Amino acid sequence: MTMTPLRGAELVQKPLQLYRYLLRCCKELPTENIQQHYRHAIRQSFRVHADEDSPERIQQIIKRAIEDADWVMKKVSAAIFLPIRLSESCS
Repeated sequence: MTMTPLRGAELVQKPLQLYRYLLRCCKELPTENIQQHYRHAIRQSFRVHADEDSPERIQQIIKRAIEDADWVMKKVSAAIFLPIRLSESCS
């Protein structure tokens, strides 16, 4: 299982593209509970920003959302693989 952001982040330019990209990232998360949590957060964020009409602000939001997705994927990856590394080093 790869926990890095999906390819295509550099192609995201519009809110709907971002929404789809983030939902695809959720599918890479390890458990259904974690996937549901982040899907809910993505939907809520899109509702909050639905009225945004400034192109500059939209690009800021897109950039930040992709950075946040990258952070989440790295955090989850570290949490999954850290116990494996620790148990290997204790052997």
